[in-house]
Amino acid sequence: MNWESFIKRYVWDDQRTPYLVRVSKITRRQADYEIYLYAVFLGVLFGVITVAALSGGLPGGRSEAIAVYGFTVVCSTILFGATKHLWPALYCGATPLAVLFYFFTSGFPPHLGGLDRFVLIAFALIWLRYSMRIVNLAKAYPDLPDAHHE
Repeated sequence: MNWESFIKRYVWDDQRTPYLVRVSKITRRQADYEIYLYAVFLGVLFGVITVAALSGGLPGGRSEAIAVYGFTVVCSTILFGATKHLWPALYCGATPLAVLFYFFTSGFPPHLGGLDRFVLIAFALIWLRYSMRIVNLAKAYPDLPDAHHE
């Protein structure tokens, strides 16, 4: 078994996982893959958050406001995945800020220790940085070259 080809094929592929390729160098096909994976991640995450908010599974209990916000994020994610338009990308890109706002205003789950809180904050900040890339992809998308023009 050739580990290098296994990793290259399933973990890093220049076309399907172009996360380290600059937005100015990316093709439309690469952007499509990246936007699709981001939309699936965000849609599933906020679908779960919406259901948890409606069922009382969040640390603060049942919250219609969080459920409505989560539903709007899922709708925006679907719209962004389908259109690659800047406006839904901006709405989706703001979700890490909303998560941080929630943690700092409503508090962290009581069973979390200091390291767990740090990990959640660090994840949200990394997610925010990546969301900026997604917004830049949406801005550049109309002018990206097709894959066959490389």
